[in-house]
Amino acid sequence: MYKADLPVDQSIEKAVERRRSAESARKARIYNTRLRVLGLDLDALNKQVQEKKHQQNTELQWGKAFDKLRERHDEILLQQDIDEREKRAALHTDLTQYWATQQRVEDSRDADLKCSLKGAFRFTIPEGELGPASMTIFQGEDTGEEQRRREQMKKTDRDLQAQKEDNERRRMGDKHRESLMSKELVHQDLKGVQLHALEEECRKATRMALDNYNRALAAERAEKLKEQHRREERENLEEMLHTATSDMMTECAEAAEREVERGRPTRVLIDRWKGMSAEQLSAIQREREEQRLERQRQRDAEKIRDTARELQLLKLSREAEEEERRAEKLRREKRIQTDHFNMQLAREQQAHQEYLNKKLYTNKPTKDYFYQFNTGSR
Repeated sequence: MYKADLPVDQSIEKAVERRRSAESARKARIYNTRLRVLGLDLDALNKQVQEKKHQQNTELQWGKAFDKLRERHDEILLQQDIDEREKRAALHTDLTQYWATQQRVEDSRDADLKCSLKGAFRFTIPEGELGPASMTIFQGEDTGEEQRRREQMKKTDRDLQAQKEDNERRRMGDKHRESLMSKELVHQDLKGVQLHALEEECRKATRMALDNYNRALAAERAEKLKEQHRREERENLEEMLHTATSDMMTECAEAAEREVERGRPTRVLIDRWKGMSAEQLSAIQREREEQRLERQRQRDAEKIRDTARELQLLKLSREAEEEERRAEKLRREKRIQTDHFNMQLAREQQAHQEYLNKKLYTNKPTKDYFYQFNTGSR
């Protein structure tokens, strides 16, 4: 038997290697204190950002491709429209040229009837060589043509005569209407002239009446002004007399005092007051002296009260200082007791720590003891 080199199945080894890689990545995520405590996967976030940027770039490229495709379609549609218009224009030009060269009215068989052309199209082939299909007029056809033409001519003459008569009647009617209109316009002009003359007379009468009314108003106003001037002069003289004989000019002191309601003091009129009398001045001096004495008594009483208050405050401050010294002494004694108690606690704690370190915990664990934990992620 020959030895055959069979291919080795690498799928099992690849699966084992893939699981090992996944396990290593999972350990790195689980045992990473920063990621575990903060809950932030930077790799996943960066991957999401890259995927988002890739998606945006792809959408941008798609949009640009769609824009270019839309522009291309628009250009194709515009070119098709232009080609269609050019094709229609060329077809119309060819058709018009064909009509002008191949289907002229002058070349038709009935050109002499339609266009009254003397040089209309005529067959150049002898009649003996023409067949039944070339016949246009048969014997015995349209026997009343001459009679019909005469009737048509007579009818045309009658129509022309009727049109002439109708035009003449219309012209006469227009002429009659124009004459009536001219007469009406002349009548209206005469009536307008008469109305204008009447209006002018009315305006003259109105102006005369208005002038008379204005003159009467002016005279009445002048009379009123004279009466007003006389009244003002009389009032001014009366006011001057009243002012000259009033209490203000005579300087009467009683005029400055006015009686008010019962039970209230008299009211002084400022515009008529001429000053205080000797009795009023002496009363004011007495009132001021009484106020000064009262104010001096109040200042003496206030000084006595301030002195008593200062003595009381001094006494209270001394008592407060004495109380503060006693409290400070108590705090110093209490602080000394607390220091002694803390020193006793420190000695006891140190003795307990020495007991733990030297007698109780003598077998310390090595690194191998800690390495046996957290060897897998499951």
